[in-house]
Amino acid sequence: MGRHREFDTESALEAALSVFWKKGYKGASFGDLSEAMKVARPGIYAAFGNKEALFLRALNLYITKYMGFMTEALEEPTSFQVVERILCGSADIQTMISSTQGCMGTNDVLAGSEDDPIKRALLRWRAEMETALHKRLELAKDQGDLPASANAGGLARFVMTLTQGMAVDAKAGATRDALYEVVDHALATWPGRRVDRSLVSDNVA
Repeated sequence: MGRHREFDTESALEAALSVFWKKGYKGASFGDLSEAMKVARPGIYAAFGNKEALFLRALNLYITKYMGFMTEALEEPTSFQVVERILCGSADIQTMISSTQGCMGTNDVLAGSEDDPIKRALLRWRAEMETALHKRLELAKDQGDLPASANAGGLARFVMTLTQGMAVDAKAGATRDALYEVVDHALATWPGRRVDRSLVSDNVA
């Protein structure tokens, strides 16, 4: 039996990520993936498994390479700066590449059925991030950075819901500046101590 041509799996996975980011899981065909990855279908199966397994590998790469700012944001000294970095970072990533605007998993979360393993994986990552943010905001309350009356869980849901809404807007063509207007409005209502945004690095992604 002939051997499949060897190829750089990391480069191929990067190419698959670009396709999934642009078209979503359901919209990306094996033809699209094979063309972008420059790998025939048998080679994709041999290296990554089926389409679902390939998407989950690509999702892990997306989270590791592009979404690290969300966990890094939790280390910011105030709740305001935590949320600012999350929202600004989201706006930056969602508008970084015109052909892949939005969040990689937004369309699949909206369109998938409840028993869809892809949707479950995306929702699980989102839930983990919301839980981590909730804990960070509870800590902010304990430290006096947020009022004792603040609803940390509700604020965490608000931030995560806003990032998803921004992703939908970005997918529809919203610019980075337009998303930053939304961010500025959200930050203007934040109950924690405010800081001068000019003192925070412009590059928060």
